[in-house]
Amino acid sequence: MKPVIVVHGGAGRIFREREEGCRAGVVRAALRGYALLKQGGTAVDAVEEAVRSMEDDPHFNAGCGSVLNEKGEVEMDAIIMDGKNLDSGAVSAVKCIANPIKLARLVMEKTKHMLLTDHGAHLFAQAMGIPEIPGEKLITERSRERWKKNLEPDSNPEEFQNDYAETCLRRTDRR
Repeated sequence: MKPVIVVHGGAGRIFREREEGCRAGVVRAALRGYALLKQGGTAVDAVEEAVRSMEDDPHFNAGCGSVLNEKGEVEMDAIIMDGKNLDSGAVSAVKCIANPIKLARLVMEKTKHMLLTDHGAHLFAQAMGIPEIPGEKLITERSRERWKKNLEPDSNPEEFQNDYAETCLRRTDRR
């Protein structure tokens, strides 16, 4: 059977000036995952590699480029699942880790847990030898600007979501 991998770049509005970079990032992620499949890697290997590629790409809001919390910090979540046996692993509220997907996979493969969060995930990452990076290295200018805009007194992040939903509906109506 010929291997297939499908990658999507998440949900959210993609402005025209970012379309090319986002599209290239999704293609790059798919090609990296596909290369592992062609070399005999597992589906989980391919998924981890594809997600890792997007976590390293500032065009996406995973890893480098993540959306900032109210304090202006990066807190990330990741989940991975093995479709063969339905095992899964997840982490939430992790900081200072470039590739949370790797940590989620270790939760799946090395523990009896399904989810580790915050301090527990941090301790597990240390025990597994996952290197830490300064949180600032995960913050892009774009994510910082979005955070500042959301702090403005008249800011309404929900309004942005409504605008996005209306845009999607208009695109659907055109089809």
